[in-house]
Amino acid sequence: MDYTIAGIIAISFIATLIRSTFGFGESLVAVPLFILFLPIEIAVPLSVLLSVLIALIVVVQDHKQIQLNSAKWLILFALPGIPLGLAILLYGNELLVKVGLGTLMILYSLYALLGKQVIKLQQDNMFWLFICGFCSGVFGGAYGINGPPLVVYGNMRQWSAKHFRATLQAYFLPASLAGLAGYFIKGLFNPTLLKYFLIALPAAIPAVFLGRYFNHKLKDSAFFKYVYIGLILIGIFLIINTLYARSS
Repeated sequence: MDYTIAGIIAISFIATLIRSTFGFGESLVAVPLFILFLPIEIAVPLSVLLSVLIALIVVVQDHKQIQLNSAKWLILFALPGIPLGLAILLYGNELLVKVGLGTLMILYSLYALLGKQVIKLQQDNMFWLFICGFCSGVFGGAYGINGPPLVVYGNMRQWSAKHFRATLQAYFLPASLAGLAGYFIKGLFNPTLLKYFLIALPAAIPAVFLGRYFNHKLKDSAFFKYVYIGLILIGIFLIINTLYARSS
């Protein structure tokens, strides 16, 4: 087994386990590591293929846990944010945008962990659905980071760990399928991509089920603490990676 195959298997397992346990975050692990072994035009679509696989399995497994009304409005409100995110990606100052986004994620996560007055919603609120859905579209369109605004809404709605994981997959499934359609149109969906996807499957599929086990074992009161700690780490990684790329 060569290093490329071993690397893809290991990365697929770890990234899928993170996504299946917490509901998001695998692309921030998978893409930077896949690029060490694969061209970026293979690495990114491979990450999206894995995203579709994870979301599909989770939606089938736990469809009763999905907050359908929330997922529907978050998806719809994300759509107008995507073009703005793409415009930021194409025309914005990359250093300012990425460092600003990372800083915002860290500050809000610290506030959510340490603050005592986080907003609580007893039912869906259209204002917050719009804010969080639109921001997820902007962040996703700019840098593929849809998760943080969805975390904010799930925390305000006080979803359980099971509801959070399932509902986010209902959001990510159509978004990832749309991304795959774009890659297919651009000619990036090719035999080489399928070859590496098949290599990743034996690691990814068990990781989905293991992540479900871990997710169901997490206490709801502690779940979002782990999620916000994860967001802080993502924010730090985003800032360091941006500054390193800028200096090199």
